Amino acid sequence: EVQLVESGGELVQPGGSLRLSCAASGFTFSRYVIMSWVRQAPGKGLEWVSTINTGTGTTYYADSVKGRFTISRDNAENTLYLQLNSLKTEDTAMYYCAKGGADCITVYCSRGQGTQVTVSS
Repeated sequence: EVQLVESGGELVQPGGSLRLSCAASGFTFSRYVIMSWVRQAPGKGLEWVSTINTGTGTTYYADSVKGRFTISRDNAENTLYLQLNSLKTEDTAMYYCAKGGADCITVYCSRGQGTQVTVSS
C-alpha cells in the first residue's frame, strides 16, 4: 500500500523559506518513479507545482515557482523534498506530495494528507 506523509509546513513571512518533506513507503521509491508536489489554495482547485523522476533526477516546475522552489529526493531515505525560497503570499496553500506527474491535478494519484504553508506578515 502506497503511503505518503508530508511535513514541514508552517507560517512564514513573505520572502522567507521552508523545506517540505514527504516520507514514502509501500513502493520502490528509487525505481524511476515520477513524484510530484501539488498544492491547493483556499477556495481554489489543485495546482501542479513540480515533478521529479526519482531515477534520473530530471525535474520540472510550474512557471509560478520556477527559480524559487527546488524539488529533490533522497532515494536511500525514500523521501521527497520541496525547498521553498522567496515565498509570496500567493504561495499560501496546502501542499501535497503525489505519486505521479502533473496530471495528478485531474486524475487520481496516491497523495498524502498534506502540509499547510501560510505566507503572511
